[in-house]
Amino acid sequence: MSETTAQAQKPRSSWVNLVVDFGPLLVFFLTYRHFSPADDNNGLGIVAAVIKGTIGFMIATVAALIISKWRLGHVSPMVWLSTALILGFGALTVFFNDPVWIQIKPTVIYVLFAVVLFVGLRRGKPMLRYLLQSAFEGLTDEGWLKLSRNWAFFFVFLAVLNEVLREVLTFGGWLQAKLWLFTGLSFLFTFAQIPMVLRHGMGEQAKTELIENPPVDQ
Repeated sequence: MSETTAQAQKPRSSWVNLVVDFGPLLVFFLTYRHFSPADDNNGLGIVAAVIKGTIGFMIATVAALIISKWRLGHVSPMVWLSTALILGFGALTVFFNDPVWIQIKPTVIYVLFAVVLFVGLRRGKPMLRYLLQSAFEGLTDEGWLKLSRNWAFFFVFLAVLNEVLREVLTFGGWLQAKLWLFTGLSFLFTFAQIPMVLRHGMGEQAKTELIENPPVDQ
């Protein structure tokens, strides 16, 4: 049995997708909230809570990677890249005792994905298809190109938004925005793409897969 066939036979599970996509970020948020000091002016206490949250974040990210491989049968290049950057910036956060590293991590990921997608568009290749390792049923090449273009611009928007919020909010405020605002925006943007991809041949089953697997960042 080929690897492709084996992967095709792996059960799809929406709850596993949710755990892989949002579990590590939720672990980070809950750990930080548990250890964060009551006094917002306690800088050392906040940094200590961030470090503990970051360690939990890194462990949960590796666990999510293993779960993805075990339950879904594959790990997409987007997940591999995100995991590598999470571990890298998490290690910098712990080493330097500086929360700024974990805060700029999303910006770096968004910019990296945007660059990859824009370079692909310049070459006429829908790189989102390769990053997600998905072949949404019926979606034409033109549909993939438009989807890649739209997500490239959306990643640029998220990168700018992350930098603005990082500058104007406290760490706790930024973390809540990262968990709730960015996640909500990503799902809204995903739903907004449905009419376009349906016009370019995507079937109902593939539409469900798109909703369950938006290219979101942890």
